Amino acid sequence: MDRLIYTAYSGMTGSTVRQRVIASNMANVQTVGFRAEMLNATPMTLKGPSLEARAMTEGEVRGASMKQGTLISTGKPLDVALTGDTMLSVQAEDGTEVYTRRGDLAVSAGGVLENGDGRPVIGENGPITVPLGSQVTLSPDGGVSVSNPEAPEQPPQLVGRIKIASTTGSKIEKGLDGMFRVVDANGQAGGVLPQDEEARLMVGSLEQSNVDPTRVLVEMVEAQRLFDIRTKVVSQAREIDESSASLMRIT
Repeated sequence: MDRLIYTAYSGMTGSTVRQRVIASNMANVQTVGFRAEMLNATPMTLKGPSLEARAMTEGEVRGASMKQGTLISTGKPLDVALTGDTMLSVQAEDGTEVYTRRGDLAVSAGGVLENGDGRPVIGENGPITVPLGSQVTLSPDGGVSVSNPEAPEQPPQLVGRIKIASTTGSKIEKGLDGMFRVVDANGQAGGVLPQDEEARLMVGSLEQSNVDPTRVLVEMVEAQRLFDIRTKVVSQAREIDESSASLMRIT
């Protein structure tokens, strides 16, 4: 009987985690450059004198769908979109280099070039900064140039170049902050992606989320139904246990 309960409880736990992943994807349908999260379930066997037959699953988000999202033209000079196996290099809160496809860039009050998540964009020498009040333009090769609006006759000055990283041949995982990190064979974060010298940015465009709203809604309904079925299994197990106990008392 306890094996049946273990199986049902494990399924209910997995369904709960799956519903959280689906809800996250649904909430980010309109988020620029968002990559649909994927659930990774791992069987966990309980060891003990009489528990080898009981196994549960542990689910967590470690990957994401890398399918290309829809590209839209915005005409804004600081909007960039990426294609292929490339990602934008940005700085995480702990100072490490992480990666994203979100390319809605802007200049902060401190003159730092940031993306829509507020992450500083990394160039050849760290986060890219520009003089306050200057006019910023981007080139397809990632070059960041500034010009003085009060002196339009002066040519723009190159102040940095955005690092466009290549994910080809490297293992990356998505973290809880939505950023991608390089991981080793043991799943430990560390290392950086190489720069792709041939990659080009699509200036004036943005890549939309690659989440399919229709598919997400279907997955949500399926996950809820599966959770309800597993809940009924637990209820039936309790009824069977009570019937067995009642029979034992009669005997």
